[in-house]
Amino acid sequence: MMKRLKNYMIGSMAAVVACCLFLSLKTEERFRVFMIGDSTMANKQYEKTPERGWGMVLQCFFDDEVVIDNHAVNGRSSKSFIAEGRWQKVIDQVKPGDYVVIQFGHNDEKPQPERHTDPGTTFDANLRRFVVETREKGGIPILMNAVVRRNFVVEKVKNDDDEKLRLIDAQAKNDVIEDDTLRDTHGKYLDSPRDVAKEQGCVFIDANRITHELEQSLGREASKKLHMWYEPGETSLIPNGRRDNTHYNIYGAHVVARLLAKAMGHEVKQLRRHLVNYDMAVSKNGQGDYFTIEEALAAIPEGKKTTIQILGGEWQRPVVPKAKKVKFVLRNGAKWKK
Repeated sequence: MMKRLKNYMIGSMAAVVACCLFLSLKTEERFRVFMIGDSTMANKQYEKTPERGWGMVLQCFFDDEVVIDNHAVNGRSSKSFIAEGRWQKVIDQVKPGDYVVIQFGHNDEKPQPERHTDPGTTFDANLRRFVVETREKGGIPILMNAVVRRNFVVEKVKNDDDEKLRLIDAQAKNDVIEDDTLRDTHGKYLDSPRDVAKEQGCVFIDANRITHELEQSLGREASKKLHMWYEPGETSLIPNGRRDNTHYNIYGAHVVARLLAKAMGHEVKQLRRHLVNYDMAVSKNGQGDYFTIEEALAAIPEGKKTTIQILGGEWQRPVVPKAKKVKFVLRNGAKWKK
Protein backbone atom coordinates (compact mmCIF):
# COMPACT_ATOMS: atom_id res chain seq x y z
CA MET A 1 0.00 0.00 0.00
CA MET A 2 2.79 2.42 0.97
CA LYS A 3 4.75 1.54 -2.17
CA ARG A 4 1.70 2.23 -4.34
CA LEU A 5 1.13 5.57 -2.58
CA LYS A 6 4.80 6.50 -3.05
CA ASN A 7 4.63 5.70 -6.76
CA TYR A 8 1.43 7.74 -7.07
CA MET A 9 3.05 10.74 -5.38
CA ILE A 10 6.13 10.49 -7.58
CA GLY A 11 3.93 10.26 -10.66
CA SER A 12 1.87 13.25 -9.56
CA MET A 13 4.96 15.34 -8.89
CA ALA A 14 6.35 14.42 -12.30
CA ALA A 15 3.08 15.50 -13.91
CA VAL A 16 3.15 18.82 -12.07
CA VAL A 17 6.76 19.43 -13.13
CA ALA A 18 5.93 18.55 -16.73
CA CYS A 19 2.95 20.88 -16.67
CA CYS A 20 5.07 23.73 -15.27
CA LEU A 21 7.71 23.16 -17.93
CA PHE A 22 5.03 23.19 -20.62
CA LEU A 23 3.57 26.43 -19.33
CA SER A 24 7.04 27.92 -19.09
CA LEU A 25 7.76 26.97 -22.68
CA LYS A 26 4.42 28.41 -23.78
CA THR A 27 5.27 31.69 -22.02
CA GLU A 28 8.71 31.76 -23.64
CA GLU A 29 7.13 31.27 -27.05
CA ARG A 30 5.42 34.65 -26.77
CA PHE A 31 7.26 37.42 -28.54
CA ARG A 32 6.71 41.11 -29.15
CA VAL A 33 6.15 43.07 -32.30
CA PHE A 34 7.29 46.62 -31.55
CA MET A 35 5.79 49.34 -33.74
CA ILE A 36 7.49 52.67 -34.41
CA GLY A 37 6.04 55.30 -36.69
CA ASP A 38 3.67 58.26 -36.95
CA SER A 39 -0.02 59.06 -36.47
CA THR A 40 -1.22 56.67 -39.18
CA MET A 41 0.07 53.83 -36.97
CA ALA A 42 -0.29 55.31 -33.47
CA ASN A 43 -2.64 54.54 -30.59
CA LYS A 44 -5.34 57.18 -30.04
CA GLN A 45 -7.42 58.51 -27.16
CA TYR A 46 -10.35 56.27 -27.98
CA GLU A 47 -12.65 57.99 -25.46
CA LYS A 48 -12.33 61.27 -27.37
CA THR A 49 -12.12 60.34 -31.04
CA PRO A 50 -13.12 57.68 -33.58
CA GLU A 51 -9.64 58.03 -35.09
CA ARG A 52 -7.41 54.94 -34.99
CA GLY A 53 -3.91 54.15 -36.13
CA TRP A 54 -3.62 50.81 -37.92
CA GLY A 55 -1.07 49.67 -35.34
CA MET A 56 -3.60 50.27 -32.57
CA VAL A 57 -5.87 47.52 -33.90
CA LEU A 58 -3.19 45.12 -35.21
CA GLN A 59 -3.56 42.77 -32.24
CA CYS A 60 -6.94 41.73 -33.67
CA PHE A 61 -5.13 39.90 -36.48
CA PHE A 62 -2.51 38.00 -34.47
CA ASP A 63 -3.08 35.34 -31.80
CA ASP A 64 -2.17 35.67 -28.14
CA GLU A 65 1.36 34.35 -28.65
CA VAL A 66 2.14 37.69 -30.33
CA VAL A 67 2.14 40.88 -28.24
CA ILE A 68 1.75 44.05 -30.29
CA ASP A 69 3.66 46.84 -28.53
CA ASN A 70 2.84 50.07 -30.32
CA HIS A 71 5.18 53.03 -29.74
CA ALA A 72 4.16 55.10 -32.78
CA VAL A 73 3.37 58.74 -31.96
CA ASN A 74 1.42 61.45 -33.77
CA GLY A 75 3.52 63.94 -35.71
CA ARG A 76 6.85 62.16 -35.40
CA SER A 77 9.39 61.69 -38.13
CA SER A 78 12.32 59.28 -38.03
CA LYS A 79 14.43 62.24 -36.87
CA SER A 80 12.22 63.51 -34.05
CA PHE A 81 11.46 59.95 -32.87
CA ILE A 82 15.18 59.51 -32.23
CA ALA A 83 15.82 63.03 -30.91
CA GLU A 84 13.05 62.74 -28.29
CA GLY A 85 14.54 59.53 -26.90
CA ARG A 86 11.62 57.41 -28.06
CA TRP A 87 13.76 55.03 -30.08
CA GLN A 88 16.07 54.43 -27.13
CA LYS A 89 13.10 53.41 -24.97
CA VAL A 90 12.07 50.88 -27.61
CA ILE A 91 15.48 49.39 -28.34
CA ASP A 92 16.18 48.98 -24.62
CA GLN A 93 13.21 46.57 -24.47
CA VAL A 94 13.92 44.52 -27.60
CA LYS A 95 14.91 40.91 -26.91
CA PRO A 96 16.15 38.19 -29.27
CA GLY A 97 13.29 37.00 -31.47
CA ASP A 98 11.25 40.19 -31.17
CA TYR A 99 10.21 42.14 -34.26
CA VAL A 100 10.38 45.87 -34.89
CA VAL A 101 8.07 47.31 -37.55
CA ILE A 102 9.45 50.61 -38.84
CA GLN A 103 7.24 53.01 -40.81
CA PHE A 104 8.02 56.70 -41.28
CA GLY A 105 7.74 59.23 -44.09
CA HIS A 106 4.65 61.38 -43.58
CA ASN A 107 6.45 63.76 -41.24
CA ASP A 108 9.96 63.37 -42.63
CA GLU A 109 8.52 65.23 -45.62
CA LYS A 110 7.55 68.27 -43.52
CA PRO A 111 9.75 71.41 -43.69
CA GLN A 112 10.23 71.97 -39.95
CA PRO A 113 13.93 71.37 -39.13
CA GLU A 114 13.14 69.27 -36.06
CA ARG A 115 11.30 66.78 -38.29
CA HIS A 116 12.63 67.09 -41.83
CA THR A 117 14.91 64.50 -43.42
CA ASP A 118 15.92 63.92 -47.03
CA PRO A 119 15.41 60.67 -48.93
CA GLY A 120 18.67 59.14 -50.05
CA THR A 121 20.65 60.69 -47.17
CA THR A 122 19.34 61.55 -43.71
CA PHE A 123 16.08 59.59 -43.98
CA ASP A 124 17.97 56.50 -45.13
CA ALA A 125 20.52 56.94 -42.34
CA ASN A 126 17.81 56.94 -39.66
CA LEU A 127 16.12 53.87 -41.13
CA ARG A 128 19.51 52.14 -41.33
CA ARG A 129 20.10 52.90 -37.66
CA PHE A 130 16.78 51.32 -36.68
CA VAL A 131 17.65 48.17 -38.63
CA VAL A 132 21.23 47.82 -37.39
CA GLU A 133 20.44 48.45 -33.72
CA THR A 134 17.47 46.08 -33.82
CA ARG A 135 19.73 43.31 -35.12
CA GLU A 136 22.36 44.07 -32.51
CA LYS A 137 19.75 43.19 -29.88
CA GLY A 138 18.78 39.98 -31.69
CA GLY A 139 15.56 41.45 -33.07
CA ILE A 140 14.15 41.21 -36.57
CA PRO A 141 13.46 44.51 -38.37
CA ILE A 142 10.59 44.98 -40.83
CA LEU A 143 10.67 48.13 -42.94
CA MET A 144 7.52 49.63 -44.43
CA ASN A 145 7.00 52.74 -46.47
CA ALA A 146 4.24 55.22 -45.66
CA VAL A 147 0.58 54.41 -46.24
CA VAL A 148 -1.04 56.38 -49.03
CA ARG A 149 -2.96 59.61 -48.52
CA ARG A 150 -6.42 59.78 -50.00
CA ASN A 151 -5.50 62.28 -52.70
CA PHE A 152 -7.77 62.47 -55.72
CA VAL A 153 -6.97 66.17 -56.10
CA VAL A 154 -6.24 67.27 -59.66
CA GLU A 155 -3.86 70.04 -58.56
CA LYS A 156 -0.50 68.69 -57.38
CA VAL A 157 -0.27 68.76 -53.58
CA LYS A 158 3.15 69.55 -52.14
CA ASN A 159 4.55 67.27 -49.45
CA ASP A 160 4.79 70.19 -47.05
CA ASP A 161 1.20 71.27 -47.67
CA ASP A 162 -0.93 68.19 -47.08
CA GLU A 163 -3.24 70.29 -44.92
CA LYS A 164 -5.11 70.83 -48.19
CA LEU A 165 -6.14 67.21 -47.75
CA ARG A 166 -7.23 67.65 -44.14
CA LEU A 167 -9.86 70.12 -42.98
CA ILE A 168 -10.57 70.15 -39.25
CA ASP A 169 -14.05 71.59 -39.79
CA ALA A 170 -16.27 69.89 -42.37
CA GLN A 171 -18.14 73.18 -42.82
CA ALA A 172 -14.99 75.01 -43.91
CA LYS A 173 -14.62 75.95 -47.54
CA ASN A 174 -12.90 73.29 -49.63
CA ASP A 175 -12.26 74.38 -53.20
CA VAL A 176 -10.03 71.49 -54.31
CA ILE A 177 -11.03 69.72 -57.52
CA GLU A 178 -11.03 65.93 -57.53
CA ASP A 179 -11.26 63.28 -60.24
CA ASP A 180 -11.09 59.46 -60.17
CA THR A 181 -7.30 59.02 -60.09
CA LEU A 182 -5.49 58.55 -56.79
CA ARG A 183 -2.21 60.52 -56.81
CA ASP A 184 0.98 60.02 -54.82
CA THR A 185 2.10 62.71 -52.35
CA HIS A 186 5.19 61.02 -50.86
CA GLY A 187 7.60 61.01 -53.80
CA LYS A 188 11.08 59.61 -53.12
CA TYR A 189 10.28 59.07 -49.45
CA LEU A 190 8.64 55.83 -50.59
CA ASP A 191 11.95 54.58 -52.01
CA SER A 192 14.14 54.94 -48.92
CA PRO A 193 12.64 52.05 -46.89
CA ARG A 194 12.86 49.78 -49.94
CA ASP A 195 16.45 50.82 -50.66
CA VAL A 196 17.61 50.37 -47.05
CA ALA A 197 15.86 46.99 -46.82
CA LYS A 198 17.66 45.83 -49.96
CA GLU A 199 20.99 47.16 -48.70
CA GLN A 200 20.59 45.55 -45.27
CA GLY A 201 18.91 42.35 -46.46
CA CYS A 202 15.83 42.74 -44.29
CA VAL A 203 12.10 42.41 -44.86
CA PHE A 204 10.37 45.21 -46.75
CA ILE A 205 6.61 45.62 -47.06
CA ASP A 206 5.24 48.03 -49.63
CA ALA A 207 2.48 49.47 -47.45
CA ASN A 208 2.03 52.35 -49.87
CA ARG A 209 1.28 50.05 -52.80
CA ILE A 210 -1.12 47.95 -50.68
CA THR A 211 -3.07 50.96 -49.46
CA HIS A 212 -2.92 52.71 -52.85
CA GLU A 213 -4.56 49.69 -54.48
CA LEU A 214 -7.17 49.61 -51.70
CA GLU A 215 -8.16 53.26 -52.02
CA GLN A 216 -8.07 53.32 -55.81
CA SER A 217 -10.28 50.23 -55.95
CA LEU A 218 -12.82 51.92 -53.65
CA GLY A 219 -12.76 55.12 -55.66
CA ARG A 220 -13.17 58.77 -54.82
CA GLU A 221 -16.34 58.48 -52.73
CA ALA A 222 -16.16 55.05 -51.06
CA SER A 223 -12.56 55.62 -49.96
CA LYS A 224 -13.81 58.37 -47.63
CA LYS A 225 -15.29 55.62 -45.46
CA LEU A 226 -11.75 54.60 -44.46
CA HIS A 227 -10.84 58.05 -43.20
CA MET A 228 -11.88 60.70 -40.73
CA TRP A 229 -14.67 62.00 -42.94
CA TYR A 230 -17.66 63.01 -40.81
CA GLU A 231 -20.47 65.39 -41.52
CA PRO A 232 -21.50 67.91 -38.83
CA GLY A 233 -23.58 66.13 -36.21
CA GLU A 234 -22.69 62.65 -37.48
CA THR A 235 -20.81 61.82 -34.28
CA SER A 236 -20.89 63.60 -30.93
CA LEU A 237 -17.11 63.22 -30.67
CA ILE A 238 -16.64 65.60 -33.63
CA PRO A 239 -19.69 67.91 -33.58
CA ASN A 240 -18.47 70.11 -36.46
CA GLY A 241 -17.49 67.15 -38.62
CA ARG A 242 -14.14 66.57 -40.30
CA ARG A 243 -12.57 65.96 -43.71
CA ASP A 244 -9.28 64.20 -43.14
CA ASN A 245 -7.70 62.22 -45.99
CA THR A 246 -4.67 61.04 -44.02
CA HIS A 247 -5.95 59.43 -40.83
CA TYR A 248 -8.15 56.36 -40.42
CA ASN A 249 -11.38 55.90 -38.55
CA ILE A 250 -12.22 52.65 -36.72
CA TYR A 251 -13.38 50.89 -39.87
CA GLY A 252 -10.46 52.08 -42.00
CA ALA A 253 -7.84 51.13 -39.43
CA HIS A 254 -9.20 47.59 -39.30
CA VAL A 255 -9.27 47.25 -43.08
CA VAL A 256 -5.68 48.48 -43.41
CA ALA A 257 -4.39 46.47 -40.43
CA ARG A 258 -5.89 43.28 -41.86
CA LEU A 259 -4.11 43.86 -45.17
CA LEU A 260 -0.77 44.74 -43.59
CA ALA A 261 -0.96 41.81 -41.14
CA LYS A 262 -1.51 39.52 -44.11
CA ALA A 263 1.49 41.08 -45.85
CA MET A 264 3.62 40.58 -42.73
CA GLY A 265 2.58 36.93 -42.62
CA HIS A 266 3.39 36.52 -46.29
CA GLU A 267 6.93 37.83 -45.78
CA VAL A 268 7.71 36.27 -42.38
CA LYS A 269 6.98 32.57 -41.80
CA GLN A 270 6.94 32.83 -38.01
CA LEU A 271 4.33 35.58 -38.11
CA ARG A 272 2.25 33.67 -40.66
CA ARG A 273 1.65 30.91 -38.11
CA HIS A 274 0.09 33.39 -35.72
CA LEU A 275 -2.35 35.16 -38.04
CA VAL A 276 -6.03 35.02 -37.10
CA ASN A 277 -9.03 36.01 -39.15
CA TYR A 278 -12.19 36.66 -37.16
CA ASP A 279 -15.20 38.55 -38.46
CA MET A 280 -15.15 41.30 -35.85
CA ALA A 281 -13.59 42.31 -32.55
CA VAL A 282 -14.93 43.78 -29.32
CA SER A 283 -12.65 45.61 -26.90
CA LYS A 284 -13.10 48.12 -24.10
CA ASN A 285 -9.85 49.90 -24.95
CA GLY A 286 -10.62 50.92 -28.51
CA GLN A 287 -8.80 48.09 -30.31
CA GLY A 288 -11.97 46.47 -31.60
CA ASP A 289 -14.63 47.25 -34.15
CA TYR A 290 -17.00 47.82 -31.23
CA PHE A 291 -16.83 48.67 -27.54
CA THR A 292 -19.68 46.35 -26.47
CA ILE A 293 -20.89 42.90 -27.43
CA GLU A 294 -24.39 44.29 -27.88
CA GLU A 295 -23.17 46.70 -30.57
CA ALA A 296 -21.45 43.85 -32.39
CA LEU A 297 -24.53 41.62 -32.24
CA ALA A 298 -26.72 44.42 -33.58
CA ALA A 299 -24.46 44.75 -36.63
CA ILE A 300 -24.67 41.06 -37.60
CA PRO A 301 -27.23 40.13 -40.29
CA GLU A 302 -29.62 37.33 -39.37
CA GLY A 303 -28.50 33.91 -40.53
CA LYS A 304 -24.87 34.88 -41.15
CA LYS A 305 -22.30 32.77 -39.30
CA THR A 306 -20.09 35.23 -37.42
CA THR A 307 -17.14 34.84 -35.08
CA ILE A 308 -16.59 37.64 -32.59
CA GLN A 309 -13.26 37.88 -30.79
CA ILE A 310 -13.36 39.56 -27.39
CA LEU A 311 -10.09 41.17 -26.36
CA GLY A 312 -9.40 41.31 -22.63
CA GLY A 313 -11.66 42.27 -19.73
CA GLU A 314 -14.57 40.66 -17.93
CA TRP A 315 -17.90 40.48 -19.75
CA GLN A 316 -21.52 39.62 -19.12
CA ARG A 317 -22.44 36.70 -21.37
CA PRO A 318 -25.02 38.07 -23.81
CA VAL A 319 -28.31 36.58 -24.93
CA VAL A 320 -27.86 35.92 -28.64
CA PRO A 321 -31.02 36.13 -30.79
CA LYS A 322 -31.89 32.72 -32.26
CA ALA A 323 -31.75 34.10 -35.79
CA LYS A 324 -28.08 35.03 -35.38
CA LYS A 325 -25.35 32.40 -35.62
CA VAL A 326 -22.57 33.68 -33.43
CA LYS A 327 -19.42 32.14 -31.97
CA PHE A 328 -17.36 33.97 -29.34
CA VAL A 329 -13.59 33.65 -28.93
CA LEU A 330 -12.15 34.96 -25.66
CA ARG A 331 -8.65 36.40 -26.06
CA ASN A 332 -5.97 38.26 -24.12
CA GLY A 333 -7.36 37.14 -20.76
CA ALA A 334 -11.00 37.94 -21.54
CA LYS A 335 -13.54 35.99 -19.46
CA TRP A 336 -17.23 35.76 -18.72
CA LYS A 337 -18.59 37.12 -15.46
CA LYS A 338 -19.77 34.40 -13.10
